[in-house]
Amino acid sequence: MWTKTKAPSLEEMEAMAHEIFERLPRTFRRLCEGVIIRVDDFPTDEVLDEMQAQSEFDLLGLFQGVGLPHQSSQDIARLPNMVWLYRRPILDYWAEHEETLGHIVRHVLIHEIGHHFGLSDADMEAIEASAG
Repeated sequence: MWTKTKAPSLEEMEAMAHEIFERLPRTFRRLCEGVIIRVDDFPTDEVLDEMQAQSEFDLLGLFQGVGLPHQSSQDIARLPNMVWLYRRPILDYWAEHEETLGHIVRHVLIHEIGHHFGLSDADMEAIEASAG
């Protein structure tokens, strides 16, 4: 029964993330104009050091850039904001929990976009807790 089941490739997971993003409310997506979504197997060593991660499996995703509340019309040209999803840590989390892979990718994607909006991890945890 499981002989044909396989983990999604980088390209398949990136396509999944983009499909999930396209199903989010239009007003939400408009505020994300210019944000690039990418999938990689693991965070770079520099990211792991910066985030003080103990393992390459500690981060499921990352927002890199300047969040909306911190942007200014006076800004000099800068790199685009990016949301990174890390395939192998997400797959590891999926293997150990009862959630669907799509639900996990959606959660991580929305969480990292929350950082684009300037929300902290604590802000998002409070929002999730109040939502049910």
